[in-house]
Amino acid sequence: MRGKKVLSSAKVIFKFFRPEHEMDTTERKIRPIEDLAKTLAVLRAEGKRAVHCHGVFDLLHIGHIKHLEAARKLGDLLVVTITPDRFVNKGPHRPAFPERLRAEALASLACVDFVAINEWPTAVETIERLRPSFYVKGIVREAGKRDHTDAIDKEENAVKATGGQLVLTDEETFSASALINRFTDVFSTETKAFLEQFRMRHTPEEIVGYLQAIRKLKVLIVGETIIDEYQFCSVMGKSGKEPVLAALHNRTEQYAGGAPAIANHISNFCDNVTLLSSVGQINSCEDFILSKLNKNITPQFVRVAGAPTIIKRRFLEEYLSAKLFEVYVMRNDAMPAEAEAEFCSALERLAPQFDLVVVADYGHGLMTDRGVELVCKKSKFLAVNTQANAGNKGFNTISKYPRADFVSIGDPEVRLDARKASGDLRGLAEGIARKISTKNFLVTRGASGCLVHDREQGTFHVPAFAIRVVDRVGAGDAVLGLTAPCAALSVPPQVLGFIANVVGAEACTIMGHRSFIEPTSLFRHITSLMK
Repeated sequence: MRGKKVLSSAKVIFKFFRPEHEMDTTERKIRPIEDLAKTLAVLRAEGKRAVHCHGVFDLLHIGHIKHLEAARKLGDLLVVTITPDRFVNKGPHRPAFPERLRAEALASLACVDFVAINEWPTAVETIERLRPSFYVKGIVREAGKRDHTDAIDKEENAVKATGGQLVLTDEETFSASALINRFTDVFSTETKAFLEQFRMRHTPEEIVGYLQAIRKLKVLIVGETIIDEYQFCSVMGKSGKEPVLAALHNRTEQYAGGAPAIANHISNFCDNVTLLSSVGQINSCEDFILSKLNKNITPQFVRVAGAPTIIKRRFLEEYLSAKLFEVYVMRNDAMPAEAEAEFCSALERLAPQFDLVVVADYGHGLMTDRGVELVCKKSKFLAVNTQANAGNKGFNTISKYPRADFVSIGDPEVRLDARKASGDLRGLAEGIARKISTKNFLVTRGASGCLVHDREQGTFHVPAFAIRVVDRVGAGDAVLGLTAPCAALSVPPQVLGFIANVVGAEACTIMGHRSFIEPTSLFRHITSLMK
């Protein structure tokens, strides 16, 4: 018996190590799209019917296999195309497996004849080239759009235009997102535990519903305009004669930052957005700023005499995207009386007209005592962020606002206002919230997630969801932009913290303000986390 068992084990080992030519077969199945189009044209001329499946196929599982096997029965050969890494928008933690490994896993299946890595965000262009007889997707039982997009409608139109047919399989379904969230090391133990509890109380449809509900709000954004300029360099080393770091300039990118960036984030989710901000009369960059604003933003600028529009120029080592130092270009003193009067007049007129006023106070002189007084008195719902930075030397604290309905600030700003570098952050935040009589108080904490204090319901901690950090600049702006409208609609505090951390995770993958949080990507990220 022992000999038999050893022989049996040996057979298993032999079988495991044998497939050298099988690996070749797997490799031969993986083709570029254009090559595959030519192959299918020949097979189609021979009367063969091609079946086409498309998806991410991240963490191949039994649900995928059942779907593919059902699809294969419809025709003579099965082609599977996968979404490339750059177009997988289920959150920064996805895909869990890179495109080449996903392609190899699919190619190893006996039911799959060919695999290709797609070149576009959807399968439309691929369908037009491959011209399958059947395009097969799994049925979706939930109400609403599949993946929060119209992609399936466009794909159906494409397959019909090429003489094919859309077929929906009704196999038993499993979720790759659920398996990845629960059984891989993508998230910390704390984050997994939080998500498990959070899923028991809330659904993805509920969370997405809150974000869809803010579209009707009329929003006024108030704050300084800042040009974020990134100088990408390659460090060459120490200067020959002086203790100075020398770098070779590669390229320059400029982004519309400050209040315009917040306006862009919000305007992707709210239809009616107005921006009240300031620019300098010297090198105003107004045309550049206007060109970067979304079309549904109505801008109103106060021009500050004798001052430039604020530029924060950051020098980065390009390979690592590591910031070396930065230079502020601005007039760092009190706003001239004429500009203050114009700004306050506009603020007094505009604030009462909006459901929500969002103040992004970077501490560079726009929000004077008179401006603070007006925005607190005239706003129906007031959301405020105050930022401590090198330009305001710690004088710009949240307690200068006697009233706010929602506050979103960072951990350092809380400690600065409380004048306590250490100690229990929860207690400090609750103390400040009482002092300024705010209902909702959100404290962002980077890798530690966030704290959300609600006057009636207490204080909640939500762990971070960020996996990949490209740049933290602008993450707080994005969080303020998307949580303020939710707070205005009385979204529950723990849900508010969840949305804040999902938004923060997405924002950390964006260099500067190169792009802005977009509904489809955010909704898919939320849905992925909730599985």
